[in-house]
Amino acid sequence: MMSDRELTDRQCQHETSLLDSATAQALMTAIHANWSLSEDGQVIKRTFRFKNYYQTIAFVNALAWVAHRQDHHPDLEVGYNRCVVNFSTHSVGGLSENDFICAARIDALVPGNA
Repeated sequence: MMSDRELTDRQCQHETSLLDSATAQALMTAIHANWSLSEDGQVIKRTFRFKNYYQTIAFVNALAWVAHRQDHHPDLEVGYNRCVVNFSTHSVGGLSENDFICAARIDALVPGNA
């Protein structure tokens, strides 16, 4: 089983493959418990909450930098004090290890964010 630290130490790969459901479930244990797996097993999702709009946008900007550096981009829903992050690898039609690498890296941006 991989830990969140091991995931954050990895880099996203351009050549990646679709994860089977058992592997996706195992990787769910390596990221923050507030991530959820969609019923169809194709998306991981987490809502981050903040005190105000400025903190939300600061998080979105930091997330954008990580996504750009990893060349793996989530779908975002941004509101005044929240950001919903959805990761899926469109090129494989579901989840790849890249989604979990980025999720762990995003978690590291806001330690303790519930």
